Amino acid sequence: MFLWHDEILREKGQMDMAFSLPQAPQWSSLIKSGCRVFVGGNASVPHALVQHLIDNSEGFSDIELVHMLALGDTRWVKEEYKNLFKANTFFIGGEAMRKAVDEGRADYTPVFLSEISSLFSDGTLALDAALVNVSPPDEFGYCSLGPAVDIAMSAIRQSKKVIAQINPQVPRTAGHSYIHISEITACIEAEEPLVEVTPPPIDSVAERIGQYVSMLVDDGATLQFGIGKIPSATLKYLCNHKDLGIHSEMLTDSIIELLESGAITNKKKTFHPGKIVTSFAIGTRKLYDLIDSNPHIEFYPSSYVNKPTNIAKNDNMVAINSALEVDLTGQVVADSLGYDFYSGIGGQVDFVTGASISKGGKAIIALPSTAKDETISRITPRISEGAGVVTSRGNVQYVVTEYGIASLKGKSIRERALELIRVAHPKFRAALLEDVRQHYWVPHYQEKYPTDIPELGVIQLKKLNIQGETFYMRPLNPADERRLQEFFYSHTKETLRLRYNYDPKQMSREKSCNLVSVDQSSDAALCIVRQEGSRITIHAVGRFYYNPHDNTCEAAFVTRETQQGKGMASRLLNELINVAKVRGIAKMMAYVRGDNSPMIAIFEQAKFKRKFTGDPSDIELVLDVASLT
Repeated sequence: MFLWHDEILREKGQMDMAFSLPQAPQWSSLIKSGCRVFVGGNASVPHALVQHLIDNSEGFSDIELVHMLALGDTRWVKEEYKNLFKANTFFIGGEAMRKAVDEGRADYTPVFLSEISSLFSDGTLALDAALVNVSPPDEFGYCSLGPAVDIAMSAIRQSKKVIAQINPQVPRTAGHSYIHISEITACIEAEEPLVEVTPPPIDSVAERIGQYVSMLVDDGATLQFGIGKIPSATLKYLCNHKDLGIHSEMLTDSIIELLESGAITNKKKTFHPGKIVTSFAIGTRKLYDLIDSNPHIEFYPSSYVNKPTNIAKNDNMVAINSALEVDLTGQVVADSLGYDFYSGIGGQVDFVTGASISKGGKAIIALPSTAKDETISRITPRISEGAGVVTSRGNVQYVVTEYGIASLKGKSIRERALELIRVAHPKFRAALLEDVRQHYWVPHYQEKYPTDIPELGVIQLKKLNIQGETFYMRPLNPADERRLQEFFYSHTKETLRLRYNYDPKQMSREKSCNLVSVDQSSDAALCIVRQEGSRITIHAVGRFYYNPHDNTCEAAFVTRETQQGKGMASRLLNELINVAKVRGIAKMMAYVRGDNSPMIAIFEQAKFKRKFTGDPSDIELVLDVASLT
């Protein structure tokens, strides 16, 4: 049952307000055939108002309805209304909308979320009316757009008529979310719940991706994230972080646990410090209750929240976005599966751009490595026919899958291809490397594709705190070719002599490639690196070579001079011993110059025993791995 707004206010004793009350919509005086009408979207579609229009649509035809993602019953795209309405969406969602777009009964307009409002203001998509879902007015006559300020506020400001559904279930949100009742041309009162979206369960793949992404987030960072398994998993692993802030186009239920953990304080934000800034929320009633009259969470139009220069005002801005596929040059497909449009550009490019120019910012694309039960690689040699690039190869900094973090910024086509192959599913890596050869220059000596060390566990990256500094331990891989070369040339003659027993003069790219292209299923090679933005520096390398004839292995290490004495070699050795033990290797050998007392001490601390050779200049040490418990 619909109640007209003056009846509601009369019941509430608010008829003495000094503002005129809007009347019920007389549609024939508000719109006409062929006009363009905005419909509020996301979780706050005015469903009852749309139905009221449908019920009173006699004589109307060819009305264009423009909107963002519309959750719930998008009844206006049903085939029975094809002569009445033509939908034009900026973000496709739901099977009914996708089907309508595929069949030509609806249109999809790709546009950056930050720029949609300009389509209204400059007349590109001039609006005759706006249909919105709002809260009842307060004692001063102000209604709130609740969880969907996004582009709705811009549409209201640019529309000739504003028709509202006054809905008591719409929460009152802080920020720039209010319109006065005097701005509303006509209204109905219809109480209906907001569309709720329950967070999907986090599977093992999303869990691993979330762990990797969380490693890229420093204390004090400001975050942007979307909806789905990966953002949920990521936020789960941020609960032990400190002083995080939020500047995100959307909020989901995932933020609740992070808030309750105390990880979010917003005090380190450099733009709107102390406040969570967003433009819309999609979740369950628990989320909608959280944002209701909450002064710590402010909603602003997407033109403001998603403006890249505003995003960049947050130092250490971390943007976490998803993709459908990424090619080996770093091009990101996010809105289409081949020729089938699936979603929309949304705010991905806005936040990738903003985070990229933020001081200390990071732009992350996170996605599972495969699709369709591991039959299709999402890391592809080329984008699928018909698919469109949303984020260009020049914008992407990090790509994260369940197999690790690929750092692309400043990398050549060959280097970024190797980085991306490393985070692809292992069963596709060989084919991806072979495909790269057909289209991009890869030297003849680049023969091996990256492999993992299974004994390290599903997360092939370990965060280390060494004397107050953050480092990472991980397998060495082919993408480290240039880094290992730089590592070699950083050594003094003394370090090289102690490591190689002579003074090598050169580390060619070919030799470096051979050293980093390790079959980690038999041999093992680890490195400790420091990552500062996209710059990765190797500080220590440890490896063992497997001898299948007697089931032994030989270990060796080298550490950057500035890091010697900090325990890096010991950490690498302990990890390699664990790998050897799990593999059932009988003994680990080491050959050290007699005058290299620090390295001898490291091996002996790990319970290696000296083996008498009769030559004091060279020390042979042996660890009985099989005897370790």
